[in-house]
Amino acid sequence: MTPEDFLSHTNVPRETFDRLLEMDRVLIDWSERHNLIARSTIKDRWERHFFDSAQLAPLLPGNAKNLVDLGSGAGFPGLVLAAMLAPKGVQVTLIESTQKKCAFLREAAAKMGLENLQVAPERIESVGLGFKPDIITARALARLDKLLAYGAGIQGKNTRYFLLKGQDVEGELTEAAKSWHMEVIKHPSRTDPRAAILEIGNLARVRK
Repeated sequence: MTPEDFLSHTNVPRETFDRLLEMDRVLIDWSERHNLIARSTIKDRWERHFFDSAQLAPLLPGNAKNLVDLGSGAGFPGLVLAAMLAPKGVQVTLIESTQKKCAFLREAAAKMGLENLQVAPERIESVGLGFKPDIITARALARLDKLLAYGAGIQGKNTRYFLLKGQDVEGELTEAAKSWHMEVIKHPSRTDPRAAILEIGNLARVRK
C-alpha cells in the first residue's frame, strides 16, 4: 500500500493526509537510529501500521470528546487517530513509559501541528489523567486480560474500548471472560482476515 492507496481507502481530508505524511517522515528518520517498528514492516508500513490504525476511526463514537491510547510506542494507533480526530476537536492522550518513544511522539506531534494531543510519560498503572476517557485504544501491547486490567484503572462508567487484536482473539476473549464481565462487539479487521477489532463496553471485574 502506498500513501496514495491509503488516501483512497480512507478518504481523509488533505490536511489530515499531510499530517500523516509528516508523521511518516519523522518515523523513517527515527527508524534509522532507533527500533520503533520492526524493520521487516517498514516497507509495508502504510498498510501494516497506518491503515491498520486508521480503520478504528469510523468505528469510534461520534460524541467522544477524548481518547486515551495505551502503550503508544511509535504512535500506532494513537498518533494516527489524533491526526484523524483533530478536525472534530477530540483530545488524545498517549501513555508511553519509554522516554525514547515519548521523545519521538512529541517530535512527530510537533511536526504534524497537532494541538489536540498530549504525551503522558508514565507507566499505565500509575498514570494520573484527571479525567475519565470516552475511548481507550491499544495495539500490540498485551493480551486482552491484561489490557482490561490496565484500562479498568482509568475508565469511567461509559468508557468504550477499541482494541486491535491478532489471530488468537478468540482465545484471548475466552481467557478474559474468566475475570471480566463485558459487552463485546467484534469488528472484522480490514488488514488481516485472521485479526479483529474488539469494541468493549460495560467492563466490570468478575467477583470471586
